[in-house]
Amino acid sequence: MGIRQTFAGLATGLGLLLAASTAAAQWELDNDSSSLNFISIKNDAVAETHRFGSLVGFVGADGAVQLGIDLASVDTGIEIRDQRMREMLFDTAKFTTANVTGQVDPAILSQVEPGTVLSTDLEVNLSLHGVESKVSVPVVVIGESTGLLRVITARPVLLSANNFDLLKGVAALQEVAGLNSISTAVPVTFHLVFKPASSS
Repeated sequence: MGIRQTFAGLATGLGLLLAASTAAAQWELDNDSSSLNFISIKNDAVAETHRFGSLVGFVGADGAVQLGIDLASVDTGIEIRDQRMREMLFDTAKFTTANVTGQVDPAILSQVEPGTVLSTDLEVNLSLHGVESKVSVPVVVIGESTGLLRVITARPVLLSANNFDLLKGVAALQEVAGLNSISTAVPVTFHLVFKPASSS
């Protein structure tokens, strides 16, 4: 319910970005077919996989990449933990989304045809919790006969809580859950499916 409304707000906000580049947008993210996961490790031994349920994004014909992640849509499988992450870690009342922007070489996009599989390292800017940092993301790009574009992490991307001013949040989660430790290095993977942009 609330997440659905938040997603609508996210889509509206990113809609301004999309509106500015609709003419150049070539592929739009299919949220229902996409996934973005991260792994937390507690007490140095227990690993758990979590996800974000609401994503909005596009790839432009000029290679511009935009991805918005609704932080309130964090899904760990345990509601109280979701709530704690929203409030103590991400502070979603203040920071509603994480945003990824980047640029794919148009020459690479021009090679994406049905059956094509390409590998590349994508340099992106990640804005999270009020901090922006450059991140190198190894991806596999797959063109499908239906016109879909799949972008998958070739290997997990390691993000550090320290780089995004999240250490206090991690410590707060550790204390409230009574844990000995929570790793501050987080592996992130994604499988993003883009469909041809609808022309208006």
